[in-house]
Amino acid sequence: MAVPSLCIADGTFPIDFFHRSSSTRRPTYDRFTNPKLGFHRRFRYGGRVAATVNPYSYTEAARPEERKGLNDFLVEARGFVRSDGGAGGPPRWFSPLECGARAPDSPLLLYLPGIDGTGLGLIRQHKKLGEIFDIWCLHFPVSDRTPSRDIVKLIERAVRSEYFRLPNRPIYIVGESIGASFAIDVAASNPDIDLVLILANPVTRFSNLMLQPLSSLLEILPDRVPSLLEEYFRFEQGYPFAAMFETMLNETDAKQMGGGLLRDYFATSVNLTTLVRIFPKDTLLWKLQLLKSASASANSHMYTVKAQTLILLSGRDQWLLNKEDIERLRCTLPKCEVRKFQNNGQLLFLEDGVDLVTIIKCSYYYRRGKSLDYVSDYIPPTPFELKEYEESQRLLTAITSPVFLSTLDNGTVVRSLAGIPSEGPVLYVGNHMLLGTELRPAAIHFLKEKNISLRGMAHPVMFTRKIGSKLPDMQMFDSVRMIGAVPVSNINFYKLLRSKAHVVLYPGGVREALHRKGEVYKLFWPEHSEFVRTASTFGAKIIPFGVVGEDDLCEVVVDYNDQMKIPFLKNLIKEITEESTYLRTGEEGEVGNQDLHMPGIIPKIPGRFYVHFGKPIETKGREKELKDKERAHEVYLQVKSEVERCMAYLKTKRESDPYRNILPRSLYHLAHGFSSEIPTFDL
Repeated sequence: MAVPSLCIADGTFPIDFFHRSSSTRRPTYDRFTNPKLGFHRRFRYGGRVAATVNPYSYTEAARPEERKGLNDFLVEARGFVRSDGGAGGPPRWFSPLECGARAPDSPLLLYLPGIDGTGLGLIRQHKKLGEIFDIWCLHFPVSDRTPSRDIVKLIERAVRSEYFRLPNRPIYIVGESIGASFAIDVAASNPDIDLVLILANPVTRFSNLMLQPLSSLLEILPDRVPSLLEEYFRFEQGYPFAAMFETMLNETDAKQMGGGLLRDYFATSVNLTTLVRIFPKDTLLWKLQLLKSASASANSHMYTVKAQTLILLSGRDQWLLNKEDIERLRCTLPKCEVRKFQNNGQLLFLEDGVDLVTIIKCSYYYRRGKSLDYVSDYIPPTPFELKEYEESQRLLTAITSPVFLSTLDNGTVVRSLAGIPSEGPVLYVGNHMLLGTELRPAAIHFLKEKNISLRGMAHPVMFTRKIGSKLPDMQMFDSVRMIGAVPVSNINFYKLLRSKAHVVLYPGGVREALHRKGEVYKLFWPEHSEFVRTASTFGAKIIPFGVVGEDDLCEVVVDYNDQMKIPFLKNLIKEITEESTYLRTGEEGEVGNQDLHMPGIIPKIPGRFYVHFGKPIETKGREKELKDKERAHEVYLQVKSEVERCMAYLKTKRESDPYRNILPRSLYHLAHGFSSEIPTFDL
């Protein structure tokens, strides 16, 4: 018999009791680090300090961690059913032992299962979630008949117990289908508690049109059907039960409602006996009625929910979901974001390609305190996440073959990042190319060569939306947020430098990134800027850099001026700009008085990107000197002049690059392999 890897307890006990019992023998980590994810170079265990290698050096060999799947879910569920021993409730909490040690100040995550009730729906996610959360899952014994309102009270007891223990830490509730309904009810009843809801395929209205066919089908089946199927299957292990069940659904005209979900469950037919024990006829009938009452309650209470909410929707087999209900839920909840997974089915968290930790990170939904801190709450990508991100940028990298140059202390220009300081704080100040395409390959290169996360200051529209927004879907910016971009603001800039981060700043902002025709490599910097004085406060090195190559890749043919002559586009730009103004926080440069639009471009025969980092400008020891606005302005003009010099250097030197055109680069790859570094001009 499979032994479930968990710590289980009756749901009537206060949850903080189990926190204490599960916190022993854990390593202690440096502040805001997690050695299992390679966040920083050093970690501490038992008082010993050990150095670690760059985890991003060989991302090509990175593999996804081994995860449990649907078959493991069913195997462990078998142990749950046997341990229940036919007993009824109450429901109970358990903590998966495989979650292991977690990072300091990890918030509590409560998992509320779907209609199966086992509490094992996150089994593929346990290990990775356990590194950043304290996880507790709710389990319903097969014979449990606890009504919906009592289940909500049980969850509320756990929530309030944790809140009284740690009132300044958020509590996460992950709910699937019926579990999402419970989560909404709990949030509605506890507006004073800081909750973060993650709702997977939530059902907020279960009509009789869906309930009646399934209930009727179950009513006409004899009570002994499950046992007969179990006996039959012992002799026919190879029989394709999923196909048989699908035929039965055809015969009862219920395939469209239950086929997808049940087909997923019966995909591993060797575990049919487990499924029969999880869903005996009377239990399934009860679950359908429970779903009906829970969704009705959630539907009536959703208008009072104030919690931050992330809704995850499957694109296939949404047999219980109504698009209108989901849209109403999104518009009703004041802090809500919806993410869609078009190629996934009902068992979202058990399917390949769905990583809940990555989703939370990209959404910037992970925080340890009352509000999100973009600095301390940021979790760098794992080597495999960086590999996936690099794969998503493979086409851009292939057609541009970026060249990175840096400057040593003696002024020598080298092809590498040898001139980049390893220790922060460092402030990189440079020019935006069209659409800001230069930051993504640079971020990859810095991680792989130096294990440095470039924290780019980005426009706020990449991080938040208004209800009914006309801006692009938030998932479009996942890759930018994965590599550490933060909304541009004075407070975020201050915190990043204080934390000794490597910060990228574009004084020209979106005006530079969305420039007009004939404005290639033209700087649109403000007359004055405070970044020099802020950098000097922390003794940060300022590294000017220039980027060229956009004119080798594309050309603007329809710019802002052209679009403002077209009434439809003019109105659209006005609406989008008004929304971006709403999201601004009053900072200069990046977001100050800049209209958002998408320039019309045409591609060229691809050339090459070139990035040149100039010699660092020291501010350490000059704090008193640079407090003076005039002296700080002199350094500001020096930085601007150096950026222009770096661009001029690259524009001149690229003329002698024999591999500037994509054809000779392709031939070089064919001759030397696609992983080889392509030469460039003589330095």
